[in-house]
Amino acid sequence: MPGRLALFATLAGALIMPIHFVLAGDTAATVHPDAWPRVRSPLPPDPALEARVGALLAKMSVEDKVGQMIQADIKSVTPEDVREYRLGSILAGGNSGPDGGQYGTAAQWQKLSDAFYRASMDTSGGRLAIPVLFGIDAVHGHNNLVGSTLFPQNSALGNARDPQLIHAIGAVTARELRASGINWTFAPTLTVPQDGRWGRAYEGYSENPALVAQYAGAVIEGLEGKVGTPQFLDADHVIATAKHFLGDGGTRDGKDQGDAEVSEAVLRDVHAVGYPPAIRAGVQVVMVSFSSWNGVKMAGNKGLITDVLKQRMGFGGIVLGDWNAHGQVPGCTNEDCPVAYNAGLDMLEAPDSWKGLYRNTLAEVKSGVIPMSRVDDAVSRILRVKLRLGMFEAGLPSANPLVRDSVKVIGSAEHRALARRAVRESLVLLKNDGVLPIDPRKHVLVAGDGADNISKQNGGWTLTWQGTGLTNANFPGATSIWAGIRDQVQAAGGSAELSVEGHYKRKPDVAIVVFGEDPYAEFQGDLPNLAYRPGNDHDLDLLRRLRQQGVPMVAVFLTGRPLWMNREINAADAFVVAWLPGSEGEGIADVLLRTRDGHIAHDFHGKLAYSWPRTAVQIPLAGGKAHYDPQFRYGFGLSYAEPGKGGKLSEDPGITLSSARAGVYFTHGKPAQGFVLQLTGANGADSKVTATPSVTADGTLRVGALDYKAQEDARSLAWSGGGKAQAALVAPAPLDVERETNGDVMLVTTLRVDALSAQGASIGVSCGSGCGAQLPIGTQLTALPRGQWMSVGIPLKCFRDAGADMSKLDRPFEWTSSTGERIAVAEVSLGTVADHTLDCPAH
Repeated sequence: MPGRLALFATLAGALIMPIHFVLAGDTAATVHPDAWPRVRSPLPPDPALEARVGALLAKMSVEDKVGQMIQADIKSVTPEDVREYRLGSILAGGNSGPDGGQYGTAAQWQKLSDAFYRASMDTSGGRLAIPVLFGIDAVHGHNNLVGSTLFPQNSALGNARDPQLIHAIGAVTARELRASGINWTFAPTLTVPQDGRWGRAYEGYSENPALVAQYAGAVIEGLEGKVGTPQFLDADHVIATAKHFLGDGGTRDGKDQGDAEVSEAVLRDVHAVGYPPAIRAGVQVVMVSFSSWNGVKMAGNKGLITDVLKQRMGFGGIVLGDWNAHGQVPGCTNEDCPVAYNAGLDMLEAPDSWKGLYRNTLAEVKSGVIPMSRVDDAVSRILRVKLRLGMFEAGLPSANPLVRDSVKVIGSAEHRALARRAVRESLVLLKNDGVLPIDPRKHVLVAGDGADNISKQNGGWTLTWQGTGLTNANFPGATSIWAGIRDQVQAAGGSAELSVEGHYKRKPDVAIVVFGEDPYAEFQGDLPNLAYRPGNDHDLDLLRRLRQQGVPMVAVFLTGRPLWMNREINAADAFVVAWLPGSEGEGIADVLLRTRDGHIAHDFHGKLAYSWPRTAVQIPLAGGKAHYDPQFRYGFGLSYAEPGKGGKLSEDPGITLSSARAGVYFTHGKPAQGFVLQLTGANGADSKVTATPSVTADGTLRVGALDYKAQEDARSLAWSGGGKAQAALVAPAPLDVERETNGDVMLVTTLRVDALSAQGASIGVSCGSGCGAQLPIGTQLTALPRGQWMSVGIPLKCFRDAGADMSKLDRPFEWTSSTGERIAVAEVSLGTVADHTLDCPAH
């Protein structure tokens, strides 16, 4: 649609502007509400609803009210807790599933939802029955549900330029949520990412605020139904959440939970543009960001939350905090933060800290630190949303007709067809030297580690928080990219061969190589630059090898964001950005392959929603520079109808490519770049390991080399003699992993236990002289198998809770033991999945 594309180009020029940092002398975080847009809610005054809210409020005790203002995670709360503490809502965060798992089946979610609902409606002992809300991060479909329809991630959907598609995706997501007994999603994300290094960039539709603004209302009406119609918040729809208010996509250096150092005008005109259309569409919840604006944490920013969002923009729903984000407000902890409530947050997400928060908040309300007027406003907003959703009349979640038909609803053919269409519309063609479209009657080789990997093609926030630790068996009904290509090729009379490493039995007529980013979420995905896998040229070597063998070759790149890929683009005859396409991999075959009679069934439709970098250090995106000259501009995208052919791209990344990876401290038998492996003998003398074998001066600890997956890619550690000795990794500069303690991130060690000391081992971290934590793990290690490689994780919060300052670690790994212990170590890194997770031991 040329007219629509021209409109986007005009809006992009008007709204994407250079980021102006606040000048000296300005009050950096001063808010001027009159400069912000005034928004009119589409929800007309409803005297009957307000009367019900008032009547309920009059019956509620202070304890009832405080309970409504707190949200707990299902890992840390039970139905009995909801009954006792009168909690207003619960959530299932990343890695939180029914029955103690990380994700669940429809039957498991339905059973759990019913249990919490029954507890909230128990009136024994004079309790007041107020139904509990159940929220979950359904960000690309119901992504915590086994067998659900998984859509492309948002950074893919932006390339489709199709608000109607976004509306339909919202509606399907709502139906599958309701079919599992859940009534609230923490979506959509309305961030406007300006730096591709940010680990959440793929949650944003585009760098262009105009496109985000157009999508905002469409997805919310899909999730909630259209205001003013009988479908609004009916049994087929759910509560939507616009997030993260405000500026999370504009933080300095793309740091997750960082600081957006921008002017108020840029905050308003770039980062906030999705919120007015969201409010006009009737969004019921706005989630406040972890991040800061010019040094002020959003969870404590009254000017933006109360004066702008609630008053100027007229938002009348629930303002929700993010996962323990209130604990980052100065003067607050996860268990105590009156500042956040007084700034205008109505409900605090306190997943594992809710009991302490309840206790302290109750005391502060009774003492007047949190005024009763603020409490009544917050609780009224919560009740108003519950009444609009019809929760007081709906009964058990399992009474919803969609639950009774859940087998027909979840992952239905109709839903999967929509997801497959979304894949087709979001593909972007960056290069085509004549190899596409492919004749399916030929012999086609499909290679690369993403070819038959449904987890990889989905990315983060897929069953598990980081989207890791999964196999294709975890995705019943889904189709890998390989399976989609194979089926269409064979149906046309051709033949297809799968080889991850590209070693074929018969020389192919054409090869399709599928590769890209491994799944990640949030800060785990933050990057220091935009280089793709710096220091690891495995995928590039595969492309070059096939080309040298004279095989015409199509590269299909799986990614959540634009990365510097010039070498890979040069090595391929065609380069397709598939983004993170979700569960329906056959949508890629629909576009790459001709029909069996030689026709083109589906052309490339996608146009870049994010500009593509010319070098690995060309950041931020177009929103940050007036004279930005990317490799491929916003809106670029070739097609069969409008082909294009570029010359060879520069292979200068602009930096020296390094093998260092964020969050990896030891790998392939060596410390990560800049790190040092240090031994400390029982006599206290330190020595750096510069070669193997190596031994402490007193002979109490010896390190050697051994094979794990390759030659000498692991190290053995053996303790002997008297006293305790230690092996430690020393960082080149203090590490700040404080934010990683706020969740499920662990210190993960890939190791083999051969023998244990009778005195027991401890694992620890240090943060300077006299600062650190040593956690005894000997007892837990005895339960692990001997002589077997495995990954063992311990939550970072265990070290924090034991007194370590996690913002300045100089030794992020220490293993201390004594005579008789023998272990082998292959890797030490941060992660969220391990074969064995240790409990926080007493210290």
